[in-house]
Amino acid sequence: MENSDPRAAFRYSSFRYYLGFRVLSVLSSEMLAVAVAWQVYELTKQPLDLGLVGLAQFLPAFLLFPVAGHAADRVSRRSILLACMGAYGVASLLLLLFAVRGITQVYPIYLVLVLNGAARAFSHPASAALLPALVPEEHFPNSVAWSSSTFRTATILGPVVGGLLYGFTNSPVWVYAFSAVAYLASLFLIGGIRVKAVSRPRTAGAATMAMEGFRYLWTNRLILGAISLDLFAVLLGGATALLPVYASDILKVGATGLGILRSAPGVGAVLTAVAMAHRPLGRREGEIMLWCVFGFGVFTVVFGLSHNMAVSLVALALTGATDMVSVVVRSTMVQLGTPDHMRGRVSAVNTVFIGASNEMGQFESGITAQWFGTVPAVILGGLGTIVVVAAWARLFPELRRAKEPAAVTR
Repeated sequence: MENSDPRAAFRYSSFRYYLGFRVLSVLSSEMLAVAVAWQVYELTKQPLDLGLVGLAQFLPAFLLFPVAGHAADRVSRRSILLACMGAYGVASLLLLLFAVRGITQVYPIYLVLVLNGAARAFSHPASAALLPALVPEEHFPNSVAWSSSTFRTATILGPVVGGLLYGFTNSPVWVYAFSAVAYLASLFLIGGIRVKAVSRPRTAGAATMAMEGFRYLWTNRLILGAISLDLFAVLLGGATALLPVYASDILKVGATGLGILRSAPGVGAVLTAVAMAHRPLGRREGEIMLWCVFGFGVFTVVFGLSHNMAVSLVALALTGATDMVSVVVRSTMVQLGTPDHMRGRVSAVNTVFIGASNEMGQFESGITAQWFGTVPAVILGGLGTIVVVAAWARLFPELRRAKEPAAVTR
């Protein structure tokens, strides 16, 4: 059957350009994440400052998401991505300048991260809303699986490259320089994307459109349940935020080890995504999603308890594998279940619910680690995720009953 071709999405050149830009941008972001986290922790040795790294990126995303959703539905999504890649490049160059000058305070780094968060507020809705326009609907689940797998491939390579560069040179300079070049290259790839013009209905202002996105989600309990489940899972189960503490003080593996630890969830995720591209989940996707988020909580607890590098890597890889199933199911539900003229608004709300919750989860982890200690903070987060899954299984029975996405989004 034509639709069973595991590489169906690659027939379309714009999708291939899209994947290329995604790999470079995510690779750069992951490299920056490793370098910034290690640099900040080396400067202060306070878990709370790692949490502030997340807060600095969350606040602009939260404040700008109504405007970002409005822009993604009214302005060329490709143009938005070009502007955002330029902003990411400027942020990388500023971090490079600080590193060359031997910065000793963390506050300038936080200011640059605010710029990074503002660009992310616009890039995520535009990127998510653009993908369905690149391939026919019957190949969209396949494109989601491949997009997710390339995303995770970059999340594997980015931390490793960033950690190795930082570890070998004992400086973030080369990490920031490499990232700036990668963002520049992504601009050329976005320029190769061609999308057919779509007529969208005239709409109200940004605030009204944002509320329309919330109202749409509120009336679609399946999508609301899927998005909010991931929100709380990511918010509570954010062990990644505290990896610099584990790498420095618990596992004692340094900056290079930090890069390897950060890449472990990506290893599990990309293997799972490739397997799903070749063998789709089929029916009972909602139930499978619930079980995988439950597993995410369990493996987070295992990682929190571990003082062995091998066990920690396996636990992190399994968190990535279980999270990937949730990502593919949720992305397919949200994008195929949303009309094109609403995708920007819904994607903007989704960015706040999911994308920004990564940063808020980082802030929450930093605070709880400061209060209770790093290990208890990770364990409590994993247990909290398990409790949320149990609650959502009862509050959103639509998730338990969900079958293949095409059957529930029309």
